[in-house]
Amino acid sequence: MRLSKRLHVIASFVAPGSAVADIGTDHGYIPVYLVKEGIAPRALAMDVRKGPLERAKEHVREHGLSDRIALRLSDGLSGLKPGEADTVIIAGMGGKLVMRILEQGRHVWDSVKHFILSPQSDWGETRRFLEQAGFRIDGEAMVEEDGKFYVVMAVSRGEMRLSRACYYEYGKDLIGKKDPALFRCLDREKRTVGAILEGLSEAQTENMRKRQAALKERLAVIEEAQYEMQ
Repeated sequence: MRLSKRLHVIASFVAPGSAVADIGTDHGYIPVYLVKEGIAPRALAMDVRKGPLERAKEHVREHGLSDRIALRLSDGLSGLKPGEADTVIIAGMGGKLVMRILEQGRHVWDSVKHFILSPQSDWGETRRFLEQAGFRIDGEAMVEEDGKFYVVMAVSRGEMRLSRACYYEYGKDLIGKKDPALFRCLDREKRTVGAILEGLSEAQTENMRKRQAALKERLAVIEEAQYEMQ
């Protein structure tokens, strides 16, 4: 079966032979793909909503995989027991929700070998959370799809010290390997922030001055990342 570009990159981070739990599975595309392609012998498709889980159930049934993909109603990781999965995928949601799910899933932190995260926002905040919570980022990818940029992180338990603002915001691994999608992402962000700053050039109020200062700080981080990628 074919996956979207973004989902294919997420699936590519799963090691062969993994027992996978997909959190927020929606239609169950990733579990179906992983099991159908022989990458995962079994999988758990989990979602907090009954509607998406029913759609996933139909999709699993269509592909004749009901004996190898279990479906479970669960708020984040709350319904996952230690030892049920060695790889957990948390994708398709904002960074704050990814962090909340991880924080509330401490009971499986040490039994899960690999977390594959794809926060759709708050990249820097997510990386800071991982560092403080005792996780390390083993590798990253960025994909551009339908005019949006998505980050995929391979994460495991361990120490990490990113130290530089641009590494938190845009990923040390992505910057180090000069990821082509990150080049385009940075260029777009620089133009967007620059245009907003230009519109605030006559800022008079205190709130506008604070906004201007924050944008200038953001621009400096973007330019730092671009310099590192030269």
